[in-house]
Amino acid sequence: MKPQVVFVLGGPGAGKGTQCSKIIQHFSYTHLSAGDLLRKERCRTDSEFSHVIDRCFKQGQFAPVEITVSLLSKAIEETMKADEKNFHFLIDGFPPDEDNLQGWMKSMDGKAEVKCVLFFDCSTKVCIDRCLERGRTSGRDDDNKESLERRIQTYLQSTFPIIEQYKKQGKVHTIDASRSVNQVFSDVKEIFEREA
Repeated sequence: MKPQVVFVLGGPGAGKGTQCSKIIQHFSYTHLSAGDLLRKERCRTDSEFSHVIDRCFKQGQFAPVEITVSLLSKAIEETMKADEKNFHFLIDGFPPDEDNLQGWMKSMDGKAEVKCVLFFDCSTKVCIDRCLERGRTSGRDDDNKESLERRIQTYLQSTFPIIEQYKKQGKVHTIDASRSVNQVFSDVKEIFEREA
């Protein structure tokens, strides 16, 4: 089977990870977070990429496309090797910009099908408040005001145009993410019951 992919996009703190964990409880999807894969790779002492990823994170920039796409591709491959019935994937926080989209298409064209994009839409203020709250307990060093402002700018300049592109293809489901987790999930569930 060809992997079936749902891209999950939205600003930092829009609730992408929270909603993905609810989706995998209710539907047979595997959750891959581009950010988590990069953070894990960054901490591996034997990784040739850890210094590059670390520098990008500290500057609030995206990691090089080749690294991100190869980590995602490897994770998809390993998941399907372990269980061939496991071919539905939620890829959270990806593609964050045009370069990553092009890199994905170049590497994965014909190998995976993008079914749709879930777009968790909420205001910058909500995103910042949630991330600062999360930063108190998450241990993530990028959940601070300075880094967040850069991440939000990057998201608005780079990720938002990707969402617009997929909208033109009729593949975007926009969800009001400023509401409670359960209210948001009730919309998400409806989409998955229709699509999946």
